[in-house]
Amino acid sequence: MMVVVDTSIWSLALRRISHVVPAAQLRQVHLLRELIAEGRAQLLGVVRQELLSGIKHPEQFGRLRTHLRSFPDVEVDRDDYEQAAEMSNTCRARGISGNATDFLICSVASIRQWAIFTSDRDFERYAKYLPVTLYP
Repeated sequence: MMVVVDTSIWSLALRRISHVVPAAQLRQVHLLRELIAEGRAQLLGVVRQELLSGIKHPEQFGRLRTHLRSFPDVEVDRDDYEQAAEMSNTCRARGISGNATDFLICSVASIRQWAIFTSDRDFERYAKYLPVTLYP
């Protein structure tokens, strides 16, 4: 199964890992590496944008941009955006708010029957009402 990787996991993996990183976070980095090695890690363009936004040094931006270019963007179309809006409305009707990126990730994963890899606890709340699978 393919896995849409959220910004939170990419960010964790792209940081310099120190020896004080909690074991759970190290496990997430190792799982991402496995997904990449297996060719199952999927990147949305909006996640790419989030990862590249806010980088102060042009050299660092260039290195990260080059690294991320190894991963093609998932093609996102009208159905993905429309379902993302429906998912947002479904959650909002149940008192759960979220951002557009989160619901686009949910939509892309749901339509393609892929899992979502994230450390963002909001996705656990979405999964109670949306047809999404969280990885692992």
